[in-house]
Amino acid sequence: MSKYDLRYALKLLSKLDHQLIETEVEVDPMGELAGVYRHIGAGGTVQRPTKEGPAMIFKNIKGFPNASVVIGLMASRKRVGYLLNCLPERLGFLLKESVNNPIPPIVVPNSQAKCQEIVYRAEDEGFDIRKLIPAPTNTLEDAGPYITLGMCYASNPDTGESDVTIHRMCLQSKDEISIFLQPGARHIGYFRELAEAKGQSLPISISIGVDPAIAIGSCFEAPTTPLGYDELQVAGAIRNEAVELVQCLTINEKAIANAEYVIEGELMPFIRVREDQNSNTGKAMPEFPGYCGPANPSLPVIKVKAVTTRKNPIMQTCIGPSEEHVSMAGIPTEASILGMVDKAMPGKLLNVYCASSGGGKYIAVMQFKKTMPSDEGRQRQAALLAFSAFAELKHIYLVDEDVDPFDMNDVLWAMTTRFQSNEDIIMIPSVQCHPLDPSNQREYSSKLKAKGNACKTIFDCTVPFCLKEKFERAKFMEVNPKHWVSDFE
Repeated sequence: MSKYDLRYALKLLSKLDHQLIETEVEVDPMGELAGVYRHIGAGGTVQRPTKEGPAMIFKNIKGFPNASVVIGLMASRKRVGYLLNCLPERLGFLLKESVNNPIPPIVVPNSQAKCQEIVYRAEDEGFDIRKLIPAPTNTLEDAGPYITLGMCYASNPDTGESDVTIHRMCLQSKDEISIFLQPGARHIGYFRELAEAKGQSLPISISIGVDPAIAIGSCFEAPTTPLGYDELQVAGAIRNEAVELVQCLTINEKAIANAEYVIEGELMPFIRVREDQNSNTGKAMPEFPGYCGPANPSLPVIKVKAVTTRKNPIMQTCIGPSEEHVSMAGIPTEASILGMVDKAMPGKLLNVYCASSGGGKYIAVMQFKKTMPSDEGRQRQAALLAFSAFAELKHIYLVDEDVDPFDMNDVLWAMTTRFQSNEDIIMIPSVQCHPLDPSNQREYSSKLKAKGNACKTIFDCTVPFCLKEKFERAKFMEVNPKHWVSDFE
C-alpha cells in the first residue's frame, strides 16, 4: 500500500514544532469541537477572535469511544507546504505542473484495502450512520452533523469516466445523507442528472480521511480539469505515485483504498429532502464567506448501503469558513490562473495568491511584471483571463513584481500609493459569481439580474510602465540576520 495517507501526514506533522497538538479531554462533536478549534487555529473568515494555528486531534469524542477527530490539517499554507514537500509560495506552480502531468489512479485488491478493515452493512441490525461517523456540527444552529471533507467519487453513467469532488453533506437519518450540488459547477451533479433522466440511481462513494494531496487535487474545476478529467490524477502527479482505489462492497463504484472511512451509497432519482428537516433553523452550516449558508429546501439524497472503516478510524473535518477552505479552494485556483495566463503571455505573471479574506474563492492577487512599453494594459488582460479561468472570482488586485502578493498589508500599500479609483478600477457588472455571497442578491442591489450575479472588479495597483522609475521602493542593505539572531527564520 502507498505510504501517503492521513496517518502519514499526521506522523509528519508530529515531528515538526507547533504544527499538531492532541487532547484526551472529552469533547462534544455538536458545536463544542469547532468552538474549541476556532480559538486554536481556524483562521480564514471565521468570526474573530480566531487565528492561524496548529492542526488538532481530539482523541476523546463524546458518543464515539473508538474514534478520534482531526481538524485543521490544511488550515495553514505553511503546513500545506510541509505536507506536499513544497515551498508555500510555490504551491500554485506545483499544482499547475501536476495537472499537466497526470498520473491515473490504480485499483488494488479488496484484501489490501485498509478502508475495509471493518464493515457495517445497512441491513445489519442497529445500523445507523449517525452512530458510526463522528461528523461534527460547526455551530448549534447547523442543520445536522456534516461531512465537510468527504471525497465524493462517482462515474458518468454513459461513458464510465470518473470524477472526485468535495460537497456539503448532512446526515439526515440512519441511512440517508443530503448532498448540496451547486448547479452547473460540479461534474458529479451532471452525472446525477444523467442517471436521473434515465430513472436510475447513481452509485457514489464518500472517502473521509485521506492524503492531503487528494483533498487539494479534488478541488480543481473546469476549465482546468474538464469533464472526463479525474482529479485523482493530480494527487498522483503531486506524489509521483498513483492513488490507490478499491472496489466498493455494495455498489458498483470505487473508493480511496487507504481512507479512514468510506460511505457506500446511491444518489436516488426523484427523491429530495429539506436540508434542515431535523433542526428547523433555516440554516445549513457556516460556509467559506463567513456566514451560515441557508438551508436548501430541496436536496438530492444518498441512500447509504454500507460504511467501511480502518481500525480505530480518524474522522477528518474542517470549519467551513476556516483557513483550511482557503488552502483547498485557493491553491488550485492559483494554479488555474497561472496556467491560463501563462499560455497567453508567458513569463509575465509571476505569482498568484487567493487571499484568506476571500475564502480562497472571491479574491485573487496577481503579481505581474511589465518589461516593455507594450506590456501596459496586458496586466488587465491577465485579470480578464483569470475571471474566465475561475468563475467564482469577484475581486482581482494587480500588483507589481516588488509587491509581495501573499502579504495583504503590502497589497494595500500598493493600493494606497499606486492606485487612483477614477483611473484604476475596472468594473464588469452582472456576471455570474457565487450564490453564497449574501451581497450577490437582488435585494442588495436591484442592478443585479439574478441571484449569484456580482459586479466583478479589477483593482489595478500597478505602476504605469512609463513611471516605474518614480516608484522605486527604498533600498536596504542586504544582510544575513542569522549572524545576529541565530534562530531567525
